[in-house]
Amino acid sequence: MSGEPEDDTIEESELSSARERLEEGADKAIGEFDQGVVDLLAWLLDTETRARIYVYLRQHPNSTSEEVAEGTGLYPSTVREALAELHEEETVSRGKRESEGAGNNPYEYEAISPSELVSGAVGQVQSQLNAVFNLDDKLARNDDGDDDGPVTISVRDAEDDAADAEPTDGDEDASDADREDASDADREDAPENE
Repeated sequence: MSGEPEDDTIEESELSSARERLEEGADKAIGEFDQGVVDLLAWLLDTETRARIYVYLRQHPNSTSEEVAEGTGLYPSTVREALAELHEEETVSRGKRESEGAGNNPYEYEAISPSELVSGAVGQVQSQLNAVFNLDDKLARNDDGDDDGPVTISVRDAEDDAADAEPTDGDEDASDADREDASDADREDAPENE
C-alpha cells in the first residue's frame, strides 16, 4: 500500500506532461494556420502589412487608423497610407466617427467580407489566365484582341449554396422519386442470399 501515493503522483505527472505536449502541438498548428491565412491574404492584398490591417479590421470593425496602428503594432503613418489605398480599392469602407463635443471626428474603417475580397481577386486572376492562354493569338494579330477566353472562375457564398440546396415544392417530389429509384437499384444490385 505504500506504493499507491507514488503511483498517483507518477500518473498525474504523465497526464500533465501529455496535456502540455498536446497544448504545444495545438498552439503550433494554430500558429501555422494563422501564418498560412496571413500569407494568402498578403498574396490577395499585395503586402503583409495590408493583410494584417485587413485581419485587424475584420476582428475590430469601425476602428480608427490610430486604433489599427496600436492593435497591429505598425507605424501610424504606414497604417494611414495603407488604409487610404485599401479604401480607394474598396477593400475597406470608411465613415466619420460620431463623437460628442467639438473635437475632430476621425474616420473609422471596416473591411469587406472575405467572400467579397475573393470575388474581386477572381476577376484579376481570370483576366491574367486568359491573357496567358490568348498570348499566341494576340501576338499573331498584333492587337489587343478581346478578354474572353477559355478560363472562367466563379465564386459563390456558402449562404447562397445553402439557399440553393433547400428544396422547393416541386423539388420535394423529384427527390422522393429519386430516393425510390435509388433504393430499387440498391435492391437489384444486392447479391441474393442462398
